[in-house]
Amino acid sequence: IMLLTDPEIESSLLISSDEGATYQKYRLNFYLQSLLFHPKQEDWILAYSQDQKLYSSAEFGRRWQLIQEGVVPNRFYWSMMGSNKEPDLVHLEARTADGHSQYLTCRMQNCTEANRNKPFPGYIDPDSLIVQDDYVFVQLTSGGRPHYYVSYRRNAFAQMKLPKYALPKDMHVISTDENQVLAAVQEWNQNDTYNLYISDTRGVYFTLALENVQSSRGPEGNVMIDLYEVAGIKGMFLANKKIDNQVKTFITYNKGRDWRLLQAPDTDLRGDPVHCLLPYCSLHLHLKVSENPYTSGIIASRDTAPSIIVASGNIGSELSDSDISMFVSSDAGNTWRQIFEEEHSVLYLDQGGVLVAMKHTSLPIRHLWLSFDEGRSWSKYSFTSIPLFVDGVLGEPGEETLIMTVFGHFSHRSEWQLVKVDYKSIFDRRCAEEDYRPWQLHSQGEACIMGAKRIYKKRKSERKCMQGKYAGAMESEPCVCTEADFDCDYGYERHSNGQCLPAFWFNPSSLSKDCSLGQSYLNSTGYRKVVSNNCTDGVREQYTAKPQKCPGKAPRGLRIVTADGKLTAEQGHNVTLMVQLEEGDVQRTFIQVDFGDGIAVSYVNLSSMEDGIKHVYHNVGIFRVIVQVDNSLGSDSAVLYLHVTCPLEHVHLSLPFVTTKNKEVNATAVLWPSQVGTLTYVWWYGNNTEPLITLEGSISFKFTSEGMNTITVQVSAGNAILQDTKTIAVYEEFRSLRLSFSPNLDEYNPDIPEWRRDISRVIKKSLVEATGVSNQHVLVAVLPGLPTAAELFVLPYQDPAGENKRSAEDLEQIAELLIHKLNLNSVHFELKPGVQILVHAAHLTAAPLVDLTPTHSGSAMLMLLSVVFVGLAVFVIYKFKRKIPGINVYAQMQNEKEREMVSRVSHTESRPHVPQTELRRPGQLIDEKVESQLIGE
Repeated sequence: IMLLTDPEIESSLLISSDEGATYQKYRLNFYLQSLLFHPKQEDWILAYSQDQKLYSSAEFGRRWQLIQEGVVPNRFYWSMMGSNKEPDLVHLEARTADGHSQYLTCRMQNCTEANRNKPFPGYIDPDSLIVQDDYVFVQLTSGGRPHYYVSYRRNAFAQMKLPKYALPKDMHVISTDENQVLAAVQEWNQNDTYNLYISDTRGVYFTLALENVQSSRGPEGNVMIDLYEVAGIKGMFLANKKIDNQVKTFITYNKGRDWRLLQAPDTDLRGDPVHCLLPYCSLHLHLKVSENPYTSGIIASRDTAPSIIVASGNIGSELSDSDISMFVSSDAGNTWRQIFEEEHSVLYLDQGGVLVAMKHTSLPIRHLWLSFDEGRSWSKYSFTSIPLFVDGVLGEPGEETLIMTVFGHFSHRSEWQLVKVDYKSIFDRRCAEEDYRPWQLHSQGEACIMGAKRIYKKRKSERKCMQGKYAGAMESEPCVCTEADFDCDYGYERHSNGQCLPAFWFNPSSLSKDCSLGQSYLNSTGYRKVVSNNCTDGVREQYTAKPQKCPGKAPRGLRIVTADGKLTAEQGHNVTLMVQLEEGDVQRTFIQVDFGDGIAVSYVNLSSMEDGIKHVYHNVGIFRVIVQVDNSLGSDSAVLYLHVTCPLEHVHLSLPFVTTKNKEVNATAVLWPSQVGTLTYVWWYGNNTEPLITLEGSISFKFTSEGMNTITVQVSAGNAILQDTKTIAVYEEFRSLRLSFSPNLDEYNPDIPEWRRDISRVIKKSLVEATGVSNQHVLVAVLPGLPTAAELFVLPYQDPAGENKRSAEDLEQIAELLIHKLNLNSVHFELKPGVQILVHAAHLTAAPLVDLTPTHSGSAMLMLLSVVFVGLAVFVIYKFKRKIPGINVYAQMQNEKEREMVSRVSHTESRPHVPQTELRRPGQLIDEKVESQLIGE
């Protein structure tokens, strides 16, 4: 027995080794805040002091040793892993002198600086370390977004992969049972709900299990998710889901693969029929578990009574805090019975053979209720002669217990009273084999649960005998695998027909990118078996990922980045460069890295560079780091402009998607925050080998040849350098068309560049499929902001030989075909299962474009232009006062801001398929202000 003294008087422990007969005092040289006992070694203790120091004792608190200073509260753990060979290993999160957090491990009795390990490289977010079973989790925020990392069985950390556009704001690890992680994730568009995700065995790849699970705040501000794992039956959960502002309770028997509502009882407590028809009416339960160890909470189940669930809730269309009753299920949630019309605490005794219920009330009570038939009937018993204000109830530890302790007080001023209740005298014998009957676990009649048929022994309801030790399942038989035993794999979504198909953002071929020729990889079928599912044969072979030989590939998607993702390095310090290859044979590849300072290195395969390339720059400046990768099938190269020395949070390069040859183009660097002091802008465009460095955030330039050009801007502010890269298409002439979409697309638009790029690709694919136009003629760019809009460009693609170039008339025909299909509502795509998006046409613009941005300054020039344009307007109104032709305005969105431009084209007659569009003669210019006046007239 260990007693803690009052810290305001002294800091000591009183320890007894003879069941409290005698005590010995041990003084502490620190003020104790909390203790953490080892789960298996009873004499091992961790102690956390009020000044954030962690101590360890291997002698039940008789002697203590300092482990670490600056430890984050509640972020220290014993090493508990299934195959752990170091039970004395301690995991902790500690703060450095400059306020950063880092993950450390060390032995409890030997935690010197030399013996401390740092399993995660670099710093982590404060208060983010979680060590649970075989998993370790940390969080690291970069670029304003949290990123989550996991280590499985203490191996290297890997970034947790959620669906691409989950964009989590918050994450809570719910469970790590049975070699799988269950996590609640609050996505970018959620406020009071979380989505439930479930992982593969390593905890890396997550798929959606249930959307919009209700959450609430606890008394200390902690987040509580309305999810309950039913004890005794693996894979069984209850969850409260928010649907159209109504909260409803759902149940699953296969770890979130399928969910259904709860069937309400057929009759109420008085035996009257209950009229409740699914899905309009069902049973809803409160799923909060008590944080007080002396109260049972409002839902309860036990491992030793796998079929019995007791909970409070209501019958109706949604969960309510009024009209709360108590319900019990004795067949694992298939059917329910009402047992009380008010809330009660329910205690399990004798493996559920006895249920004890005590009313939740602020008044003193003297009675409790007992049931010996799983809640079908209840008997009233008196446990005290004087009414007692009940503070809590405890069941004695042990599997065969029939003893419970009620504690409370007779009045608000009296001391605590403890009442021990022993039920053994109720039974006159122990249960024999003939007192039991078989009971098969099922879900609405389906006996195969998690790939097996499980039969349990249950005491017959009419037999009144003491059960004793829990026997568990009587027998278990594996089932033949069916489609229901498989969930969608990472990157796949289940559609209305039950098929798992790739999400719009996922490229299935990316799974083989780390593969080398001669090796093999697991090629996903789009399905993965539910973890811990025990089914055999059947469709298992059909749905299981197949080993496949790695295809020989030329290098593609080469990138070179720093290990921390930054573009800066400190002079005289190591910088680690990481070479990443999207596709290509990593073993039979020759790599050469030129650091740009006169030093270069070579490697014979990518595997030898897994830990990165370390290099020290001795001079300050901007270095052009070039990596070249070659194999027998091709080559690829990448460039990193590394600044050796400066903080800026975000830079966005704004420029047109398409422009005309020899036409001046404006490029602007948009910064966030906009005011960050003195800035230096470094511009790379075209085939220039040297950058253009400016102090202004905008430049103008021309392209003299057609084709695709890449522009990169790097912005230096203090010690931070950020960059953005855009691609611009250059042609002599083209056509463009503004697109709009079904309003429901806005609900799924997080308004970030990655989402716009992926949706642009999906729209382009839909246009090509609907029209048959070559994808080389079409460019789609989704514009920033809401409502969602996009620009469609019709391009005069020519083959590499320079032949078969499309004429202006050909572009008009393609544009007419596109508009015709758009007007017929023939262009649409499925964003996610059940969400169809229709694409509409707004208006067509002919090109080449004329930029109205003034290239001269001065009041004289402005006055001259004004006089000319006003005269032109008067002449046009006088000449065509009966009819003013439609004026075509090309509204080009330059990413974050719009610029109005007017077109100049060869004379072409209006066509019936292009309504509201009129093409002008060459050189026809109309000022924006005059144009609006004409439209007004």
